[in-house]
Amino acid sequence: MKIHIIGSVGSGKSTLGKRLSLQLGIPVYELDNVVWHRHENGDIRNKPEVRDKEFNRIIFKENWIVEGVHHTWTTRGFQEADLIIFLDTPMAVRNWRILKRFTVQKLGFEQGNYKQTWSMLKKMYQWNYQFEKSSKPEILEILKPHQQKLKILTDNNCTKEITQ
Repeated sequence: MKIHIIGSVGSGKSTLGKRLSLQLGIPVYELDNVVWHRHENGDIRNKPEVRDKEFNRIIFKENWIVEGVHHTWTTRGFQEADLIIFLDTPMAVRNWRILKRFTVQKLGFEQGNYKQTWSMLKKMYQWNYQFEKSSKPEILEILKPHQQKLKILTDNNCTKEITQ
């Protein structure tokens, strides 16, 4: 099974991906970790050639779950997927989750992929609002040819609906 999960910051992509991975026994890959080379001194953006090579390595495996907000360079993932899940959670829910993640990771109760800073929190909110205005319409347009395998969910707790 090949599943591509897409949605805004705070929509629940990582949580849904991890749940599905456990239920289905399929590895999950965060697209942010394909875009960024994680380094103790700070993240370094991978060159497009490196990013694309890693993405293609993942999507040509037999089974996978990929999750992320990225949509312009991941169209091959939509083509290869058996199921595409667009998490269209309400903005208020996403805003709450962004603040919750920031607080929990800032206090050290949870480890994240990047260092939580006030600057990063501000960027998360900006990306969240920008998603509604530009990314969401672009994504819905990109996904038009894939309607037969697209599920649009407003809640990331719907794993039963997906795995049946």
